[in-house]
Amino acid sequence: MRVSIHLLGRFAVSVDGRPIPAADWRRDRASALVKLLALRSAHRIHREQAMEIFWPDADPEAAGANLRKAIHFARRALGAHDLIEVSNDIVSLAPHAELEIDAESFEAAAKAALRGGDRSAYECAADLYGGRLLPDDLFVEWLDTPRAQLQQRYSDLLRAGGLWQRLIALDPADEQAQCALMQAALDAGNRVEAIRQFNQLRDNLHAELGVGPSAATIALYEKALALSGAATVNPSEHIRTSLAWGLVHLQSGEFDKASEIARHTRDLALGADLPREVGEASALLGIASMMRAQWPQLFRSEFIEWVRAKPAFVQHVFDGHLCLSEFCLCSASGHAEVAGLARELLTVAEEAGSNAGRGLACLLLGEAALFSGDLDEAERHLTEAERLLLEADAVAGRVLAIERLAEIALERGQKWRASRLIQRGLTDAERSWLSPHLIMRMQALAVRAAATPKMVAQEILAGDRLLTHGACQPCSMALRTASAIALAEAGELDQVDRRLNDAERIAGMWHGGPWAAALWEARGVQRRAQNHEIRALAAFDEAASRYQELGRPRDQARCLARMGPEG
Repeated sequence: MRVSIHLLGRFAVSVDGRPIPAADWRRDRASALVKLLALRSAHRIHREQAMEIFWPDADPEAAGANLRKAIHFARRALGAHDLIEVSNDIVSLAPHAELEIDAESFEAAAKAALRGGDRSAYECAADLYGGRLLPDDLFVEWLDTPRAQLQQRYSDLLRAGGLWQRLIALDPADEQAQCALMQAALDAGNRVEAIRQFNQLRDNLHAELGVGPSAATIALYEKALALSGAATVNPSEHIRTSLAWGLVHLQSGEFDKASEIARHTRDLALGADLPREVGEASALLGIASMMRAQWPQLFRSEFIEWVRAKPAFVQHVFDGHLCLSEFCLCSASGHAEVAGLARELLTVAEEAGSNAGRGLACLLLGEAALFSGDLDEAERHLTEAERLLLEADAVAGRVLAIERLAEIALERGQKWRASRLIQRGLTDAERSWLSPHLIMRMQALAVRAAATPKMVAQEILAGDRLLTHGACQPCSMALRTASAIALAEAGELDQVDRRLNDAERIAGMWHGGPWAAALWEARGVQRRAQNHEIRALAAFDEAASRYQELGRPRDQARCLARMGPEG
């Protein structure tokens, strides 16, 4: 008998050439057992080790019963009893069959290639890497180590073989690979390709998050620009160089210098009519001020100056500030400070006749009212914000208004209306250079709005694919907590702890605030699903107290309701 198992890029099993349909693995623990055994040395494990991996909080009797069920359903899916053998408390996979596992084949070829040093061997081994290990199980904790080991082996293989394009496909922000391709393009006299590679790296590093290329990479870019002489260099290329140097100073802690470069670059971008670069320069300026705890003052002065003097560019300037304003709304000091600032700015925008300025002020007022629990007031402000921002073609701000309107619909139990708003927001988000941020925020609501368990699982999986290396951490918080709560409520506990641990690490950025409260609430849902009711009640009580301190009564009431008999 011949058993073939694919773990790289997908999970698939065939027995004697017959593929096992995905529906036959509907019992998650059956497929998990096969995956675990396929990855273990000699494809065997002691039953107590399997019980500890899959059911660490269960008593031995319950865990043993669960394992017996998993073995039964795995045998049924595989179509042969002896493909899962249990002997002397050792569980083995296909001990008497010809077993072929793609991850194992790749590992052997990669080790041989790295020992031999032949380029063709590197390429042949790399061809066996079908993708990330079990990509649909990204938050299954016991897979972290083998997944990281296989990906590192693949990365080592590509680097040793100089397979730079593949390395960039694996990690678009790999600066060594981008630099190697830039240098190769320069050596070939291909200035255009070198510039394209730099811009690709710059985009993948997320300049709006304050991350940019190194000084050595920028020097290569400047060399490419100099190839054809100053007369042929596009103004946008000079502007991108300037922004990249500003990020270098930001990362070095030279915030004054970064701010100076940001202001100068924004003036150049305005003169060249480059809206995205105006936004990126504003983001650099905002991040530098945030690092010095001066962002609210900067935002106020920027808003007043631009609304009054340069209203045509208001929405582009404030694209660069949107994530920072959202960050401040979720600070430990609560949303009241931002609401007060927004009222002042609305008056300034009305006096200046700026629709974009009025829309942004209404957006902030609507968010503050939503957090304060006044849904009618929030809806009024946010509906007006969406209208004004539509007229001003301020895409990112409008998507945030739609996001908050969808939250209101969910608060009112109107999942159908929330789903329509989410789809509209996702469509509009694609038009913005801030789309990775906006789509991730909308996806969090898609998880909450999903109408059936199957749809919830699909939305969580879609959200997991957005949580790539370099994703905006503040914008990911709602998605992480919503997915963790939904999984805990569905009893999928093995995926919850890792998500909440990641979210807790990110929440430390605020030193308190609503995300800390949200994590206490999520832990409460997790503890209840684990049948730790006393710990669940304590977590809900802590969450409710924190929400009360922040002036968020609806969130407080929800946590108190979870503590009741119907919770």
